[in-house]
Formats: sequence, structure tokens, C-alpha cells
Amino acid sequence: MVASSSGLPFDDFRALVAKMPGPDEAAAAAVRTRDAVLTKPAGSLGRLESLVEWLAAWQAKAPPTVNRPLVAIFAGNHGVTAQGVSAFPAAVTRQMVDNFAAGGAAINQICLAYDLSLKVYDLALDLPTGDITHGSALDEATCAATMAFGMESTAGGIDLLCIGEMGIGNTTVAAAIFAALFGGGADDWVGPGTGVDAAGMGRKRDAVTAALTWHTGHLGDPLEALGRVGGREIAAMTGAILAARINRVPVIVDGYVATAAAAVLFAMDPGALDHCLFGHVSAEPAHARALAHMGKTPLLNLGMRLGEGTGAALAAGIVKAAVRLHTGMATFTQAGVATKET
Repeated sequence: MVASSSGLPFDDFRALVAKMPGPDEAAAAAVRTRDAVLTKPAGSLGRLESLVEWLAAWQAKAPPTVNRPLVAIFAGNHGVTAQGVSAFPAAVTRQMVDNFAAGGAAINQICLAYDLSLKVYDLALDLPTGDITHGSALDEATCAATMAFGMESTAGGIDLLCIGEMGIGNTTVAAAIFAALFGGGADDWVGPGTGVDAAGMGRKRDAVTAALTWHTGHLGDPLEALGRVGGREIAAMTGAILAARINRVPVIVDGYVATAAAAVLFAMDPGALDHCLFGHVSAEPAHARALAHMGKTPLLNLGMRLGEGTGAALAAGIVKAAVRLHTGMATFTQAGVATKET
């Protein structure tokens, strides 16, 4: 937990962002040196090669490892669901958390396929956040405490963190966050989410517009915007991404809602996400817009829009394969293979 030593709870997070460590250039250089002598043409593995370099730079070691990867799912409920913004009732959040625990969800199967650990964090599901259309989701103290709770997901010696979420109504909240941070209105950021019909889309746009109007004048600071129009799972993911940076744990970010959490840190410092890989671009229309705004290129584009960390977990399988290629391939000398003539 972050213990506040200053006047306001958010000040400690601002201080952490200000002193984030940078990449380890020596580790990245060591990866490039080994890559140059592996039994393949230079650059022939494309982005798989740069993934290993990225991992080494942020783990500060060469070769990097993916021995203890964790998929962390943060679950929260939202008061804005009272506005009819979702195709499913808020009770589904709890039901899906139970499904995760029973091993019956999509994310469980992906974690089994790629040997990824999975933890699910129940963020006061019986206490929905405030309805952002006429009040704050969270006060500053509660938002800061939730961020601090999310930071604990990096404990235990993990070497790769995948973040995902579960929360009925949270694509509405994410749209409000993106509009607050990057500008534009509801039409720019609202999408179908879990599959709402045309009337539901209208209610989502109205809710986001109402939230932006209600909180006018209070959304200029990214952390204040997070508290006012965010949610517990988004605050926890923001804290997790920041803690991972401090602890040199590379992060794979999932879809639209997880990206909203990352965007809070980006708005504070554009370099705050350099340790992050965006696992995929989701089918939620504004996700591509958000990634483009931050200059991020997602690894996968599979038309997915499920959430719950599924895109991040699939990307983790590719990262694991990239590391195995780098560490397991023979060099030209070891294999007795001739190098290219010069």
C-alpha cells in the first residue's frame, strides 16, 4: 500500500510517476548481440525479436524470463448501470467472478493453454461506485486506496503482468475517461460494449455526455478524472501498471477498458507506458482511436471484445514463445551453420 505522506492522497502517485525508472539499455543491447548470431537471417522473426528486447529492457536482465507470468483480473460494479447502459444486469459481474473461480470462463482456458497464473480481485462488488451522471464514482481517498490495492498485484516475484477486468457498465465509464483525457465527446468514444442495441447506445451516449457536463471543470487532472468518472477496477489497474513500472515488471494491457486505466498514466507522462505492450486492438470501435492517440501498436487484431484479460493472455503466449526462441535457438557457431558471406 502507498502511505500518504503529503496533503492529498493522489500526491504520492504523482511522486511515483515523477521518479519512474527507465529501460536498462545494457540488457537490451545484450539481447541484440545474441540475436545477431542466432541461426536465422537478421530480422527474420520480425516483431518477435523486438519483444524480447523490450522485455529485457524493462526486466533489466538478459536474457529475460517469463517464468512467473500473472493474469490479474480486477472486478468492479458501477452505479451508472442504473442508466440502462448495458445489455446485462449488474449482477453478472459477481456471476462471472464466480465463473472465473470455477474455471469456466474463456480466460481460464487461455491461461491453461499458455501456463499462465490467474488471480481475480473482487473490488467491493456489493458496493457499486457512484453514478457518474450526477456525482463522482469515487472520492479521492477511496480512489487512491483502490490504486494502492491494485499495486499489490505485482508482489510475489512475478516477471510479467497481464491486466484485465470484469465490470458491467465499464465500457461506458471507459468512454467517459477517454473523453476527459483526450477530448471529444460521447460520439467519439461510446461503442456497443457487451452488445447493446441502438436504444442502449443512445443511453450510453447520454450517460457519458451527462457525466462530462456534470464534472466540467474538474477533469483536467488525470487522477481527478479517474476518481470522478472512473471505477474501482480501472483505478486498481492504473495502480498495478504503475507498481509494475517501479518493480521492473513488464505489462501486457488488454482491451478498451484496461487501456483506459493505462491512459490515465499516459496523460500524466507519455513515457509512463513504455514498459507496456498492448496485447490487442479490440472490436470496440474507439479502442483503435485510443491506441493511436497514445502512439501504441497492438500485437494482435482478432476482432475480440470480451475483456477479462483474454487479449493480453493471448499476447503473453506469443511473448513466451519469443523468449523461448531467443534463449533456445543455437548460434551459428554452436550449430555449425555457415554465416552469410560478406
